[in-house]
Amino acid sequence: MMSESGKRLMVFAGTHNHELAEGIVDHLGIELGNIKISKFANGEIYVRFLESVRGADVFIVQSICKPVNSALMELLIMVDAAKRASARSITAVISHYGYARQDKKSAAREPITAKLVADLMTTAGVDRVIAMDLHQGQIQGFFNQPVNHLTALPILADYFESLDLGSLVVVSPDVGRVKVCKKLADMLGGSLAIMHKGRPDHNVAEITHVIGEVEGKNCIVADDMIDTAGSVTEGAKALIKAGAKSVYVTATHGIFSPPAYERIEEAPIAEVVVTNTLPVPAERQGGKLRVLSVAPLFAHAIENVYKDESVSELFDPDFQL
Repeated sequence: MMSESGKRLMVFAGTHNHELAEGIVDHLGIELGNIKISKFANGEIYVRFLESVRGADVFIVQSICKPVNSALMELLIMVDAAKRASARSITAVISHYGYARQDKKSAAREPITAKLVADLMTTAGVDRVIAMDLHQGQIQGFFNQPVNHLTALPILADYFESLDLGSLVVVSPDVGRVKVCKKLADMLGGSLAIMHKGRPDHNVAEITHVIGEVEGKNCIVADDMIDTAGSVTEGAKALIKAGAKSVYVTATHGIFSPPAYERIEEAPIAEVVVTNTLPVPAERQGGKLRVLSVAPLFAHAIENVYKDESVSELFDPDFQL
């Protein structure tokens, strides 16, 4: 895409969520840029842009997902290649920001990997970041570059509104998610409940209390990500035990590490709703699992950034996920 001023918009995709990138360029009315990404015999990543990016505004779409380290390194190498090819600007469009859960020190001698990843991208040459539903909004402050922090909350709210669930309550999986869940509850005209969750170990969750009235109501458990599904499935069991009529689960990022799919199938959950910020195998979609596309939202953000127009309409700064 070329503007009247001679600016060029070019969108390139990493290998870790190509389907989302294709959806983005479809909404932009352009084609994905031509790029070669391969690996040497020892696993090192090779990247070469197969068309000129000199003077172009380059947007690189990548999801830092399994295998996480490979996805991150691939993004960094793509950025470095674009910088050395004289791109006018480089924007990392990160649908899922890896290592985001380690955004502070919770115990002695721990790293802050969310900051480390930000430093790596800065060093590689990223000029701007477009991200969706960071684990904590404070991660934006780890960058000295502009960060456009989008949220999938309106897309998720529109879907649940279409279900016409009647009397419903939005359930926060822990106290840290209360603000976001209150926003979703207001959008849907429902009430709010909170689960008290403990974590005796990584990927292990224990629900000890449910605070709020859930008896006889349709519950929507809203989180930012679902990894092994331990939290949401234990939460669903606790809500049904407390008298909930039905339990729906929603999250922006569906990581689904084993044994997530099996846990979801066995749990008393009516439906799990996520977005395509992370690729979900086609054979897993359907049944209890529904995947919504955020490609139009990313496309809108990219177009506004490229045209130097406001992006604030695409997110609510008071309620970041």
